Amino acid sequence: MRKYSVFAIAREAMRAHKGWEAQWTSPEPRSSYDVVIVGAGGHGLGAAYYLAKEHGLTNVAVIEKGWLGGGNTGRNTTIIRSNYLYEESMDIYEHSLKLWEGLSQELNYNVMYSPRGVMMLSHNTHDMQSFKRHINANRLYGIDNEWLTPEQAKAFVPVLDISKTARYPINGAALQRRGGTARHDAVAWGYARAASDRGVHIIQNCEVTGIRRGANGEVTGVETTRGFIGTKKIGVSAAGHSSVVMEMAGVRVPLHSNPLQALVSEPLKPIFPCVVMSNTVHAYISQSDKGELVIGAGTDQYNSYSQTGGLQIITHTLDAICELFPIFRRVKMMRQWGGITDNTPDRSPIQGVTPVPGLFVNCGWGTGGFKATPGSANLFAHLIAKGEPHRLAAGLTLDRFRTGRLIDEAAAAAVAH
Repeated sequence: MRKYSVFAIAREAMRAHKGWEAQWTSPEPRSSYDVVIVGAGGHGLGAAYYLAKEHGLTNVAVIEKGWLGGGNTGRNTTIIRSNYLYEESMDIYEHSLKLWEGLSQELNYNVMYSPRGVMMLSHNTHDMQSFKRHINANRLYGIDNEWLTPEQAKAFVPVLDISKTARYPINGAALQRRGGTARHDAVAWGYARAASDRGVHIIQNCEVTGIRRGANGEVTGVETTRGFIGTKKIGVSAAGHSSVVMEMAGVRVPLHSNPLQALVSEPLKPIFPCVVMSNTVHAYISQSDKGELVIGAGTDQYNSYSQTGGLQIITHTLDAICELFPIFRRVKMMRQWGGITDNTPDRSPIQGVTPVPGLFVNCGWGTGGFKATPGSANLFAHLIAKGEPHRLAAGLTLDRFRTGRLIDEAAAAAVAH
């Protein structure tokens, strides 16, 4: 494919933009592939790209029951950070953040990564103690994170209400300056274009209906709505439906799926400089490049595969936003949507081999899947190619639920982000 550049834009402007090529191909499925990845979100498409680029595996298919990036990749609030507590989490999220920093150049596609900073508000003594523990752990591990006084927090975000009479008084904040946002659609499109350019097949509207296994229990292919596709390696990266796909191979995974809601406001002039989160009141907010306020809530309390969610969740979230930022009380909301998160008991992801030979799983990212996209995809490709986890993902295997070596990141992932 042609390289995107300012010169390419100028050239196409001179001919009414009629010379642009399709960003990726939409081929008919082959009868078999070396690797089949289930799920054409950022993690699946990224894994296919890294399989081709770093491991020389190009006979790869990414199959998606809907459209490319139509699941959680296109339904999140685009927040990126790496300030988690435990080493296993810091390893993979910091690896991901470093990849984010150069991803536009890597893919020759503007993913609109914006390191505007992620601020986590503290409202009480418990918050302060928890955040300072995170800050100290991060800094000992070489990850940036710092404590701000209420006055410093307001200097960074002028519209913040730090008055003593506020309903949710603020006694400080943790700030990771390298954190920020990216454009979720662009991430999926960039990985799809780069993977397709290396020979990967991206097959949309192709739902997996079964996983076929051989006499020794190994995978031999997937049954789909577009016919059987043979393969000796299957990578499942299907977010909220991962447990459904894994059940087709007779594998149970410790996941439960919950709706996660978000909404956006009418466009405003630039007023909000970073991402602000409040774990205590379950709300977080940033401003998009178009001027919309992007607002996220906590997960719904019930298990569901619905992409709508309960009205009471977003009502509570908007109440909290109005208390934290009274200036936004008259802003109109334009639309609301939901995604389906796959949550583990310890709120940490699963990436590893399974009891079925040739079947690999990448799931359980819960509310943190988008920020992990490039790192997760990069390490998932290593897992599929080598048959064993990368050292940065060695602690994220299914085996930890048998041994009890859990990674309790509930505090770091207390609010959906």
